[in-house]
Amino acid sequence: MNTQRDKSSLIWGNLVHLSMNLWFDCGLKNLPPRTRAGHYQPYLRFDFKLWHDLIPAMKKAGLNMVVLDLGDAVRYRSHPEIAVKNALSPRRLREELARLRDNGLEPVPKLNFATTHGIWLGPYSRMVSTKAYYKVCRDLIEEVTDLFDGPRLFHLGMDEETAANQIYRQLVVIRQFDLWWHDLYFLFDQVRRNGSRPWIWSDYEWYHAQDFYRHMPKYVLQSNWWYYTKLDPKTTLVRCNPQDHNQDKLLKLKPVQAYLSLEKHGYDQVLTGSNVTRPDNMQATVDFASKNIGRKRLYGFLMTTWRAMLPENKKRHFEAIAQIGNAKENE
Repeated sequence: MNTQRDKSSLIWGNLVHLSMNLWFDCGLKNLPPRTRAGHYQPYLRFDFKLWHDLIPAMKKAGLNMVVLDLGDAVRYRSHPEIAVKNALSPRRLREELARLRDNGLEPVPKLNFATTHGIWLGPYSRMVSTKAYYKVCRDLIEEVTDLFDGPRLFHLGMDEETAANQIYRQLVVIRQFDLWWHDLYFLFDQVRRNGSRPWIWSDYEWYHAQDFYRHMPKYVLQSNWWYYTKLDPKTTLVRCNPQDHNQDKLLKLKPVQAYLSLEKHGYDQVLTGSNVTRPDNMQATVDFASKNIGRKRLYGFLMTTWRAMLPENKKRHFEAIAQIGNAKENE
């Protein structure tokens, strides 16, 4: 599976949120800005004029992949009850995928099944790990695979499923221990049986490194992430232990160190950067990878703005494309 890669064969991708419904019902009226941006709305938040202007910019910058976070922005034939108002029909989605391919951009689907970010599943977000939940996951993965004409990769999300990341929610849903792995393996199996390779966020490793390396299959493509300029393996984040219900024990997380640990354990990686915090993060990420990640396991880089495709975010989106394009040139 692993082969030596040059710059031209690396993934240079952009994560675009067709759906921005990332967060559940909130008990606070005044949300923090970033959380408010991804709070649930029952209608599509996506400006197609901006999107159609962005596509040639991505091509010009040398990008070769777009990861589309679909969520509830598509009126799925298998589960139309999930769709928000003005969601894309399957036919319209196929037209947008064709537009990407015509511009040399490989479309890759993303459905985030982490409970922290699962509001897009509608009523099924409160049926996690039930027979009904497994059926809808299986149906959606199969249908989306077909809509994308058998993509080589399928991003399943699975980030931030902790109590700390659900502090503004009125209902907290978290899978732990063997149940988390059971559901994760189920999702992997659905992706593989439809012919694609599973791809996930890697931050479970921050909290449970020993379990991660004991149980995580090597066939799963990993995307760790860090959004600041300095990528120092010694950087530490202090968080409550999600499995200590008394909340009196703290964990010292090392997000940047995770890149090195994934490399040490032989996992393929697409390193993820963003301009959500620093404009030079992607260049710093590419520089870090060139020094620390072997070419056999370096699959590429993914940029994300974590902003809706709306006119008020136009500058942020175009800046992101320029930043990853420049990083590619300097790689």
